[in-house]
Amino acid sequence: MTQRDKHDRMANAIRFLSMDAVEKANSGHPGLPMGCADIATVLYTRFLKHDPKAPHWADRDRFVLSAGHGSMLLYSLLYLTGYEDITLDQIKNFRQLGARTAGHPEYGHAAGIETTTGPLGQGIANAVGMALAERILNAEFGDDLVDHRTYVIVGDGCLMEGISQEAISLAGHLKLNRLIAFWDDNNISIDGPVTIADSTDQRARFAASGWNTLACDGHDPEAIAAAIEQAQKSDRPTMIAAKTTIGFGAPTKAGTKAAHGSPLGAAEIAATRKALGWTAEPFDIPSDILDAWRLSGLNAGKPRKDWEKRLAATETAVRAEFERRMRGNLPSGLDDTIAEYKKKLAADRPKVATRKSSEMALEVINGVVPETIGGSADLTGSNNTKTSQTNAIQAGKYGNRYVHWGVREHGMGAAMNGMTLHGGVIPYGGTFMCFSDYARPSMRLASLMGIRTIFVMTHDSIGLGEDGPTHQPVEHLAALRAIPNHLVFRPADATEAAECWQVALETRDAPSTLALTRQNLPAVRTEYFEENPCRLGAYELATADGDAAVTIFATGSEIEIAIAARKALQEAGHPTRVVSVPCFELFEKQSADYQAAIIGKSPVKVAIEAGIRLGWDRFIGLDGIFIGMHGFGASGTIEQLYPHFGITAEATVKAVQAKIEARR
Repeated sequence: MTQRDKHDRMANAIRFLSMDAVEKANSGHPGLPMGCADIATVLYTRFLKHDPKAPHWADRDRFVLSAGHGSMLLYSLLYLTGYEDITLDQIKNFRQLGARTAGHPEYGHAAGIETTTGPLGQGIANAVGMALAERILNAEFGDDLVDHRTYVIVGDGCLMEGISQEAISLAGHLKLNRLIAFWDDNNISIDGPVTIADSTDQRARFAASGWNTLACDGHDPEAIAAAIEQAQKSDRPTMIAAKTTIGFGAPTKAGTKAAHGSPLGAAEIAATRKALGWTAEPFDIPSDILDAWRLSGLNAGKPRKDWEKRLAATETAVRAEFERRMRGNLPSGLDDTIAEYKKKLAADRPKVATRKSSEMALEVINGVVPETIGGSADLTGSNNTKTSQTNAIQAGKYGNRYVHWGVREHGMGAAMNGMTLHGGVIPYGGTFMCFSDYARPSMRLASLMGIRTIFVMTHDSIGLGEDGPTHQPVEHLAALRAIPNHLVFRPADATEAAECWQVALETRDAPSTLALTRQNLPAVRTEYFEENPCRLGAYELATADGDAAVTIFATGSEIEIAIAARKALQEAGHPTRVVSVPCFELFEKQSADYQAAIIGKSPVKVAIEAGIRLGWDRFIGLDGIFIGMHGFGASGTIEQLYPHFGITAEATVKAVQAKIEARR
């Protein structure tokens, strides 16, 4: 058997596992795995540095299937190369409830799945983040410990999504030459030929974005290998335009939309077996081919042994720091540092915007947590995300700690996810909260994956003032709180901001969003205590003088209003307590007894937040009083806007007194 024959049979193993799994599931996308099988075979057997027996090896190459609908390509590769999580039974149960082989690759379901893809374009942006994280860590720990590449397969759909341009332009600008993208150039989308909707010269587009571009026959293994070898020598990221046939080998459906997103059908599969000379039954891989695949997996892992020797020979302190970071553990001194900082805040009682409070907290945190990587989507001075420790990362200067993401909120979010997934760094990035809409798909995927990416969203209400309703978040707090497994923090002062940052950093299985004000806020936590009540999600900030007749729940900038309303109500003879609710999601994790105690039994319950009511009935009930927004904002000063929309202590007192009178 010639080398080409061997390659063809190994690639066909991917094709038939994929088409048979899709057929058995009666659901899925056989076309991409069949079209990209040659690329994947060359990559995994000749270039990719990975070890199926140690799948989390820190210096492995990363492979991202951005075109996640072709998930059977990845599952086939993982099974064939010997990853324990993907067995033949898992392949047979493709797309079935409880199987690791979900319809689209899901991070955490199986080792070897580096990220969750499916929403097109996310994977290429994740890959940019992974490649950036690799360079950052390489700058600190050197080639002996960090020296790997990131490979990604993108489809036409990925490249049509706007996020792809955000990602590739940043990668080109930063000259992330360890990144190699394969474009599955098959000219087919769900609706038909790509040409019905798009005529972009993709190579010219990538070149204009600062990439090296190559082209090859995606079914010629030697041409693919030559392109990869050339790409590895580039001083820029490389896009390889691999001309492929979707559904390669299927006699009547190859090269058509019929191969894209539905089973081929028994007759077409039988004809494909005949056309490609594959006589094995479904899910049966000939032993010599399976052996060849498993051997490739063993060979790909050989560099790990040398790497482990280099790691062992590394200076003890450096090795310990590298291993700590890759485990995702925080430095041991962080808690003590936060405690000392809180003591200072209790003494100083600063009156600052929470965006400034966040910056102050980061100045302390970044001094003791060296793996934090800050950034902003062209709003550094507004988001307050840069500290004295975080100089700008530039092409060739990867040892710094701040990313100027440019006006690329969506790409920023996805690339930060890629950085988090890579490991060794903790990224946080900022924009205006209203523009969380632009980043939301990336924020949702961070939540789905359960990863520690931190989003800093400033200018969190009508309090931003004259920029008006285009920039004033109204529904955004509720919309972000609606995402499962996403911690949304809205601190009320500098102490709460520090505590929220502490929890965000401690939480490794969920992303966090910090909603921060433009306007200055007084200190409401004026005494130091060791505990971090923000971990509870909600806590009593001010007690009632007697049995509480009124409970006011509030967040962020509206805590100040709640405190003022409490004072007036108590002077009027209505004992009132104030509950700060910095994080709905953490409150829901507390015991039923704690929740009941915090919500309390006051006959009148009020919520004050400069957003919409959605979500607050959990605290105040359907008959509770809501002081907040009921529509979009307006352009004006903060001094005008809060009274204009009735978000004041006076309006709160009036509403409470009317409620009390009505109950008599």
